[in-house]
Amino acid sequence: MAYPEMMVAPMRAELTNADFIELKTAEEVENTFNSFPEEQTTLVVINSVCGCAAGAMRPGVLHSLHGTKKPQKLYTVFAGMEVEAVAKAREYMIPFPPSSPSIALFKGKKLVHFVERYQIEGKPAEALAANLQAAYDEFC
Repeated sequence: MAYPEMMVAPMRAELTNADFIELKTAEEVENTFNSFPEEQTTLVVINSVCGCAAGAMRPGVLHSLHGTKKPQKLYTVFAGMEVEAVAKAREYMIPFPPSSPSIALFKGKKLVHFVERYQIEGKPAEALAANLQAAYDEFC
């Protein structure tokens, strides 16, 4: 069962106001993922209503984008809201188990870095930003 849209709208806006493109259907996810250019780096965030998404994930992701190296494209899907879109996105994140929130970095169609919930929960946003910036330095 989805959360009330009024409740999640500010959580969506934290990312969409920072140029993340929201994918709301499985078809949008599939079309987007299948069109990743070979050398493009793409960050895909599985957003969530949980406290670790609010306290660490979204702030950490946003802070990570202030460096000189960063992904060329930014996408997000929302767990607990667009169930089919999230399920489709997770197909591209195998072998990692479903995790909300989570963050995936792709180079072309290849998953090159993944941050699971256990790596976010209880950690400061700055630690997550540093983790992501190290991945950007390597792959972007």
